[in-house]
Amino acid sequence: MKRAIGIFDSGIGGLTVLKEILNAMPGEDTIYLGDTARVPYGTKSAETVMRYSFENAKFLLKFDIKLLVVACNTASAYCLPQLKKELPIPVVGVIEPGAKKAVEVTKAKRIGVIGTEGTIRSGAYFDAIKAIDLSIAVFTQPCPLFVPLVEEGWINNQIVRLTAQTYLQDIKGHWIDALILGYTHYPLLKGVISDIMGENVMLIDSGRETAAEVARCLMDRNILKTISSGQSSHQFFVTDSPERFKQVGSRFMGASFNTVELVNLGN
Repeated sequence: MKRAIGIFDSGIGGLTVLKEILNAMPGEDTIYLGDTARVPYGTKSAETVMRYSFENAKFLLKFDIKLLVVACNTASAYCLPQLKKELPIPVVGVIEPGAKKAVEVTKAKRIGVIGTEGTIRSGAYFDAIKAIDLSIAVFTQPCPLFVPLVEEGWINNQIVRLTAQTYLQDIKGHWIDALILGYTHYPLLKGVISDIMGENVMLIDSGRETAAEVARCLMDRNILKTISSGQSSHQFFVTDSPERFKQVGSRFMGASFNTVELVNLGN
């Protein structure tokens, strides 16, 4: 029996993580849940995000998934240790893989992190980096307006550039040489962010590093599915507005969706 990778996010952005997982492991089956009725998580309390995350996990566990990916940075920040402790399967978040990569590549030992207010407030990236190397300086900046701009399809116009310049001017002044894109929408703005930060700053895509961590986890447990195992399948569930999810999500994935099913997590 084929078992899928389960992935949840507060909405659409986690599709950038899913895309990286499919690029790295094209043979894997996946089940994606976007909690679009309750997005965003970044402005909510830790207690609320914890409750939502366990409801999302409970839904995905019904499908006998073999591994859970918490694609939401805020949920990873607040809930990952508890999810790992209580769930019967491996759980991978998006914060530790990005932090590890940033520590690997920084030569100046000065790392920047951009994310939602909730992710930055939690200090999760700061803690993850310091757990590896206490000597590294960490500079953070919330960038909440990036999310609606990306979902509007604005990824390289004057409004986006002015917004990015406003957000990034302080963090650029700290002479960092690695910048963690600490929200799932941000990889779509790599071009603009890179232009502003300059060629000496490496952008760390947490989704890409998470996919690599998922692959390692599956290989270690000998449950990685190869392409030769047969055609892979991908299911999509949302808690609100499936048509909008399909419309906006196609930009994140670079491909259209066949079916997105509306679900009620209270059932």
